[in-house]
Amino acid sequence: MSYVEIPGAKVPIRMWTDPASVEDVALQQLRNVATLPWIKGLAVMPDVHYGKGATVGSVIAMQGAVCPAAVGVDIGCGMSAVKTSLTANDLPGDLSRLRSKIEQAIPVGRGMHDDPVDPARLHGFATAGWDDFWGRFGGVAEAVKFRHERAGKQMGTLGSGNHFVEVCTDTTGAVWLMLHSGSRNIGKELAEHHIGVAQKLPHNQGLVDRDLAVFVADTPQMAAYRNDLFWAQEYAKYNRTIMMALLKDVVRKEFRKAKPTFEPEISAHHNYVAEERYEGMDLLVTRKGAIRAGSGEFGIIPGSMGTGSYIVKGLGNEKAFNSASHGAGRRMSRNAAKRRFSTKDLEEQTRGVECRKDSGVVDEIPGAYKPIEQVIDQQRDLVEVVAKLKQVVCVKG
Repeated sequence: MSYVEIPGAKVPIRMWTDPASVEDVALQQLRNVATLPWIKGLAVMPDVHYGKGATVGSVIAMQGAVCPAAVGVDIGCGMSAVKTSLTANDLPGDLSRLRSKIEQAIPVGRGMHDDPVDPARLHGFATAGWDDFWGRFGGVAEAVKFRHERAGKQMGTLGSGNHFVEVCTDTTGAVWLMLHSGSRNIGKELAEHHIGVAQKLPHNQGLVDRDLAVFVADTPQMAAYRNDLFWAQEYAKYNRTIMMALLKDVVRKEFRKAKPTFEPEISAHHNYVAEERYEGMDLLVTRKGAIRAGSGEFGIIPGSMGTGSYIVKGLGNEKAFNSASHGAGRRMSRNAAKRRFSTKDLEEQTRGVECRKDSGVVDEIPGAYKPIEQVIDQQRDLVEVVAKLKQVVCVKG
């Protein structure tokens, strides 16, 4: 489908989904965003749903301002995927050992490494810029500086919620490795710190929603936020890169006879800010639950833990600010999913996938998400499908 446009106070709201299918609270959030004095455009992805301040699945373009809540608290959260030389025929019938080995290599939930991962020991990991990156930690907000040790041990860890590590096969039988994670607790603490700072600024006192507080250009608060934001985005990218290196090492050891090789990584943030130019204007574009889909750019759009995912290539649609959805998107809250579904439902909906099937992940059941095929179909003018993947192993946080 192409987009549907509905009126907004300052800008029209372009929606790549049927507005009638969007929950009322999310629609109100979009209308609130469209009232911001600095806004120049608002694009809504087909996986849109309610979030704190700004909806998940929204792309907000502003001039001279940025809204921390429009980035989200997991700064830099995103995806990485790698195609391997392995095929489905190389996989054993029982994949429980492989899942166990992945869980041993990559801490999940609140877990962290006993000692920070030494990237110099990781096969193929480029350590250029690593020392400079950690050196810049001294310049981030005072409120989180005491977290340095924990941030180091959490680098290369999955986290919880909808984060995952998967082994997948595509329609040709090729095996892929894929993972989803962000900036761990350090990114969350930086985001919450700056949202608190923004909410106290005088220019934000008349906003319809205090969670939409912004920083404006040429102020010390904006400079501090941008410094910490870009550092956290880099942390998230390093985090995924280290996890992928750890995952590859597991695969090398488990499939030693097959001597697996790996194609270049596809990596995409979906909670972040970028400086981009549209219609002659230099804008700050925030994508919260959206990926960049410029012409020819690769992206990853995952479904739920039992349905599969898509590797896509962007079509460069400027009406959407060169963006696409970041996944299937939830169609019910975590609490609603827990009330509606049982572990028996989870077992049924994840049949054929080696994964957790206990009450701790019922809120991630496929039935709590929108159908990924429908979400892909609604953005045919934003991306083209390169590969369709189906997970055979899923490690959840």
